[in-house]
Amino acid sequence: MSHQVTLMTRQGCHACEVAEADVRRICGELAVEWSAVDVDTDPELRAEYGDRVPVILIDGAEHGYWKVEEERFRRALAR
Repeated sequence: MSHQVTLMTRQGCHACEVAEADVRRICGELAVEWSAVDVDTDPELRAEYGDRVPVILIDGAEHGYWKVEEERFRRALAR
């Protein structure tokens, strides 16, 4: 099954940079498409996610936030 990962992020967020590196590495290894979205570019996204970034979405559903739990993330992508 093919998944789409979206990382909700913002500029100047160290945790977001760490999460993006992890998502890039893991998705690259598993050949899973991913993208990053800056929540500050959209008032609705900023209101929804606030200071809870980074947030990881898999196929549009929230998977986790603040950090990538690698084993859990890999299991979700293997489904």
